Amino acid sequence: MTPALDLLKKVRAEHRIHSYEHDPKAASYGLEAAEKLSLDPARVFKTLLASSEKAELLVAVVPVVGSLDLKALAHAAGVKKVEMADPAAAQRSTGYLLGGISPLGQKKRLRTFIDVSAQPFATIFVSAGRRGLEVELAAAVLAEHTQATFAPIGRA
Repeated sequence: MTPALDLLKKVRAEHRIHSYEHDPKAASYGLEAAEKLSLDPARVFKTLLASSEKAELLVAVVPVVGSLDLKALAHAAGVKKVEMADPAAAQRSTGYLLGGISPLGQKKRLRTFIDVSAQPFATIFVSAGRRGLEVELAAAVLAEHTQATFAPIGRA
């Protein structure tokens, strides 16, 4: 069990768990999940951490087939600029290892932003807290339990 799954069970949120055999040599954890679970990559989202000019960590949830638009995230967060967070700081703050960072059940509550492309899907997939483990849930459920804001932060 992971903190992300513990949280979903505790709040009785509707979700499904999917696991696969993780290949440590995989170039992209998110694309690996889409491939091994036979999913449309547009429905699989990665969790990235960025740092504002004030050193505030922000969580960005974007499709694995695209990238994070740092300017758009800064605009959504109401800060001047953001850059990708230091990996060690991301791991310390979330309690998860890189490649397995879930937007759910993090050690510290961070402001979270989900790309608007998640909203049209009935369900999306995000990391359940470790490599090889994904959780399927409605984007609205993810937003509710991370207190996230939907914003156009992804780039194709």
